[in-house]
Amino acid sequence: MRLSDLERFNEIVIQVHDNPDADAVGSGYALYRYFESRGKNVRLIYGGKNVISKSNMKLMISELGIPLEYVQELDAPELLLTADCQYGQGNVQHFDAKNVAMIDHHATGKQSDDMAEIRSHLVSCSTICYSMLTTEGFDVNEDVRIATALYYGLYMDSGQLSEISHPLDRDMVDFMQYDKDLISRFRYANFSIAELETAGIAITNNNYIEEYRSAIVSSEPCDPNILGVIGDFVIQVDSIDTCVIYNECAGGYKLSVRSCTVEVAANELAAFLTDGVGNGGGHFNKAGGFISAERLSSQYSGNIESFLRKRMDEYHKGYDVVRYTDKPANTEQLRRYRKKKGEYGWLRSTDVFAAGTQCKIRTLEGDVFITCNDNTYIMIGITGEVYPTEKQVFESRYTTTDEPFERSFEYPPSLINLSEAKICRLMPYAKKCYSGEGAVILARPLQKFTKVFTRWDYESYMAGVRGDMLCCAESDTKDIYVVKKDIFAMTYEEI
Repeated sequence: MRLSDLERFNEIVIQVHDNPDADAVGSGYALYRYFESRGKNVRLIYGGKNVISKSNMKLMISELGIPLEYVQELDAPELLLTADCQYGQGNVQHFDAKNVAMIDHHATGKQSDDMAEIRSHLVSCSTICYSMLTTEGFDVNEDVRIATALYYGLYMDSGQLSEISHPLDRDMVDFMQYDKDLISRFRYANFSIAELETAGIAITNNNYIEEYRSAIVSSEPCDPNILGVIGDFVIQVDSIDTCVIYNECAGGYKLSVRSCTVEVAANELAAFLTDGVGNGGGHFNKAGGFISAERLSSQYSGNIESFLRKRMDEYHKGYDVVRYTDKPANTEQLRRYRKKKGEYGWLRSTDVFAAGTQCKIRTLEGDVFITCNDNTYIMIGITGEVYPTEKQVFESRYTTTDEPFERSFEYPPSLINLSEAKICRLMPYAKKCYSGEGAVILARPLQKFTKVFTRWDYESYMAGVRGDMLCCAESDTKDIYVVKKDIFAMTYEEI
């Protein structure tokens, strides 16, 4: 669904969920301003039993001039558009409407269609609205109030940015021109005395696991951001490298995950803890997630605490570590493969920015940091995967052309100039190349979950699961990396 598809309606009521949070209000306000700019008769409302009372929400609405109305009755509008929620759900007061459309990031089984935009892989509804507004050519940065509302929505729904994982979320953080002073004021009006007491009680209620230098901490129900505050405090303990803070919330359990060790990425741990029972993600050091009570009870007979302990055991006992600085690989365990004849994309890093520019490559898989120079090339794979390579290695493996490499991916790979905060899409610079006879590697399937520290990014790691391929250059066994098994099957053949 596109926002322009809804412009055929003249009377539009945007409804956010009961007890609205910053993401709901920010999303609703941005949509309100879009339809207002299109000359529509538009309102922004919420219902439910309670009027907004949280200090940060009252301050946000007041300072940004958001025309949010609390209503209990509503004449059926021509279009009712729900934001950060879905029509008919329990947290949305029912109002009759002639037509209904929905924009949401919660996974409730509803799929996107011509009257719904559901993207459950994004951390906030504000991100969806940012993407949809950008698609329509609506510049959210032209009005600082819109940018501030959307940024604060993302900030709060991502555990103060600790849970963002998709590049659209990261783009918002890097390029939204929001009012930093207002965001600071909103942040420091976020907690009450009662919530401070909740945090204090939770900190004393911890389950320390000495074997893994980890802690599992239970909290009373509270604002999700309180969990992050507790996690930030707990991870400072000298004997704790990772911690998981959780509490009960609507429909299940909210998690906040922290890590201060290079061998455990918080976003990876969050994804592991929630695998099959919810969802999780975030940053290397800070992440979060949600576990569905229904899914948990259908798969596990114990309580949430024992489930988390079981998953922590499985995680810490279930992985190997491989570093590029380790002794050379035992080549007897490896088989020789050649890249299949195929079409790939390539460009020089200096095609985009000048030599010496500090950059990060942004893709769906995450960010990779590089310094642009004549020796650093960038390759684009058949599924949109992007990775740096050295000129000499590249030229020994591929035949280049000057023909444009034209593909469509969910998120077009990008290069970001760190000093200027400037983003540049890579596809316009990409040219076709073909694998040649020199593109030979050594590889073996992983037998268990493995973390590989490469020479490109030795402060974090590539993760592979059983069946993924551990690879290295035939001429340099320290040039190690991981290729997902499905991509490997599409791109390599055994010699």
